[in-house]
Amino acid sequence: MKILLKMIAYILVIIVVVFGAFLLYMTIDDYSPEYKTVVSEENNPSVIPDSLELNLLIWNIGYCGLNKEMDFFYSGGTQVYPEKDVVFANIQGVKKELLDQQPIDFMMFQEVDKSSLRSYFTNQIDTLNNMFSEYYSTYAKNYDVAFVPMPLSKPMGSVNSGLLTLGRYTPISSIRYTFEGNFAWPKSLFMLDRCFMVNRYKLSNDKQLLIINTHNSAYDTGGLRKAQMIIIREFVEKEYKLGNYVIVGGDWNQCAPGFKNNFDKDKMDFVSKLDIEDGFMPSGWTWFYDNKQPTNRRNFTDYQQGETLTTVIDFFLLSPNIAAEEIHNISNGFTYSDHQPVKASITLLPN
Repeated sequence: MKILLKMIAYILVIIVVVFGAFLLYMTIDDYSPEYKTVVSEENNPSVIPDSLELNLLIWNIGYCGLNKEMDFFYSGGTQVYPEKDVVFANIQGVKKELLDQQPIDFMMFQEVDKSSLRSYFTNQIDTLNNMFSEYYSTYAKNYDVAFVPMPLSKPMGSVNSGLLTLGRYTPISSIRYTFEGNFAWPKSLFMLDRCFMVNRYKLSNDKQLLIINTHNSAYDTGGLRKAQMIIIREFVEKEYKLGNYVIVGGDWNQCAPGFKNNFDKDKMDFVSKLDIEDGFMPSGWTWFYDNKQPTNRRNFTDYQQGETLTTVIDFFLLSPNIAAEEIHNISNGFTYSDHQPVKASITLLPN
């Protein structure tokens, strides 16, 4: 009996030591970017007319692993990532969808994998860059973890992913800004390091156009998202006061202020609905969205139209010197991602 107890004790000690060593390694290896990181700088940027109409597209492609048949363990489902052939089919589907939506001046993507087990180490950045080789490409990493151990039955493993912006124009600069605040240790070791990426473009009136790609937090009670929204507000208000033009687009993981859906076939999610508060931005700023089709489905189950909870959390914020023209959410049945793309047109208003 004593021998058995000793063996159990030794096993427990080994488990504790191994687990402690793992946490130590992950802590040392933790991706901890500075608040401001320069992605690129150019000496000969493009000059954009100050009264131009521009076409924009935003899409969280879900690392091409969250197609309509998928549920996701972290949202209450059972699956982690699909089979390899499914990921490759999703990539081809994303490419086809983007070709169908051309011409587009700026494309802003979230959850684009560079080298992750969950997408079989496909470099989706290279895939999109090669497809749109005439575009200027900028990438900001927001998820870099050597090994995500959850779930124990099939760990997510290594993840390297981020934000990608493709534009027809050459920017003055592209800068990654870290969202302050995160989950507590040790959970923070395995979660995204959220950020927004700011591309600056020169305008003919000597002002600047800012194209901001954002992916705000999920899986929190709302506190992180509120803190991140304050950071965005302070940043864009300062830029607008300088006379610059500001477009923020991406996956906000919350609805626009006062959002009311007008879906004809899908079911709105009122269970997890979180809105940006009314009056959050000063008068003149525009929350630009389409409420007729959803942009996101809840992925604790696979997608079943009319049964799966859906919402609109992908949209734009425009400064007062930009006119909102047209916008529509592109309904594709969530075939390739748990998000659907959003296409919009805007017009820069001359001073």
